[in-house]
Amino acid sequence: MSPVHDVVGRLRATVARSGFPWRAAPVPTGVEPPPPSKGLGADYDTSWARRYPARLARAAIVESVMRPTMAALASPDRRGLDRLDDLDGPVVFVANHHSHADTPLLLTSIPEPWRHRVVVGAAADYFFGNRVSGAVSALAIGAVPIERTKVGRQSADMARDLIDEGWAMLLYPEGGRSPDGWGQEFRGGAAFLAIRCGVPVVPIHLQGTGRILRKGRTLPRPSRTTVTFGDPLVAGDGENARAFAVRLQAAVAALGDEATSDWYAARLRAHAGTSPGLTGPDVGAWRRAWALGDRDRRSRRRRRRWPKL
Repeated sequence: MSPVHDVVGRLRATVARSGFPWRAAPVPTGVEPPPPSKGLGADYDTSWARRYPARLARAAIVESVMRPTMAALASPDRRGLDRLDDLDGPVVFVANHHSHADTPLLLTSIPEPWRHRVVVGAAADYFFGNRVSGAVSALAIGAVPIERTKVGRQSADMARDLIDEGWAMLLYPEGGRSPDGWGQEFRGGAAFLAIRCGVPVVPIHLQGTGRILRKGRTLPRPSRTTVTFGDPLVAGDGENARAFAVRLQAAVAALGDEATSDWYAARLRAHAGTSPGLTGPDVGAWRRAWALGDRDRRSRRRRRRWPKL
């Protein structure tokens, strides 16, 4: 081996041992190293997505892309918007969660003045796992990272600051999409946030989005949907987050009953506390699927009987 090759080999070995240029330079002795900055997951900074240029771009996406797409795919029937007439200021919207179609449908259904002043609480580990998906989520839907495996102080403080700044927030208290078409138990994060910030919560029930893009499916297919807004709710004196979350779940379940039956009978059941549960019957998987199919068939029969003129 020539002397030149020997020098090059030693240089390469030195570079490999040092980690250069893939590893940061070592901190000098006696100097406290800076805290590590991951910049992903719950640490992803979305403040840039709430500045005017990004908000303008998102409004264009919602109005020119999401709205016609949802009109074609979901044929949404929006109900209960009159229940928000006397509501003002920042609020927390909570909804059941069946599909990735839920968020664009809601962003095109939530009325002014909140439509372009709402942020979406998104799973930090799913939507902000890398910089590309994080940037797209923050820009297109106004997503902010929320830790769903634990109640994180960082996520809670960030959400509180946004509401204090006048932003509304859309949250899915189930923590993830439905695995079988039925709802899941509500977690207490949304209720805790509303109590902490002293803002009302608007329950929303989504019907039919699971048929458009169910969990595990990659290609959407058109289906009729119903978006039902409920009366705003506030936590009672001394009501904790767990109790308020149970009440929010019951409100969304009552709205689901309203969407799949008639309004009067659904209101009577809600008043009596006998609305069908959001989570479905506690039976085997095939019987749950059977019961869900029967519920969908009732909804389709009702739509054919009462056409929208």
